[in-house]
Amino acid sequence: MLNKYARAFFTRVLTPFAAFLLRRGVSPDAVTLIGTAGVMAGALVFFPRGEFFWGTIVITLFVFSDLVDGNMARQAGISSRWGAFLDSTLDRVADGAIFGGFALWYAGQGDDNALCAVAIFCLASGQVVSYTKARGEAIGLPVAVNGLVERAERLVISLVAAGLAGLHKFGVPGIQVLLPIALWIVAVGSLVTLIQRVVTVRRESAEADAQAAGEAGA
Repeated sequence: MLNKYARAFFTRVLTPFAAFLLRRGVSPDAVTLIGTAGVMAGALVFFPRGEFFWGTIVITLFVFSDLVDGNMARQAGISSRWGAFLDSTLDRVADGAIFGGFALWYAGQGDDNALCAVAIFCLASGQVVSYTKARGEAIGLPVAVNGLVERAERLVISLVAAGLAGLHKFGVPGIQVLLPIALWIVAVGSLVTLIQRVVTVRRESAEADAQAAGEAGA
């Protein structure tokens, strides 16, 4: 849901910046790579040390590259399958780094094996949620469902909670509880979304098979 509205808003906001980068000779692929590297650095340098506020700030600065690179490609008229593939692949890498950073914190100084497991589940389920749609579309199905928690929701919920939880180091009491709550919300929401997509693919594949059998028998 957030993908639909947030992308439209930020695309308008970031269009002048995308045009500026194009005038400076920066390529969309370079923005994709730099953005992913920045997100990974923010997640894997700051999160495992419990520096959630600063890690979130760094990640937020770079995460908008996901919108800027596509905007640049459209403005330059160079949208390509390769660009779409690179962008989608590196999105998975960035997401893995974010939830991997949470898992490293809880496996180390955070000292909470249960939340470490929840963070790992968020990492894995997010990848599988994306895979189910991509795989369904690859076998010719529309996969006409988005689901409860898509990538945008996963990032917003977890990063907002992480940023606020990081204020604990600035003296705000009790606020660190927001991150565990957010991880549980993302975990449950991702599971629901996965079930929604699997059920949809199962229904669409049965309909497609029935239609093919009917056409073959006609």
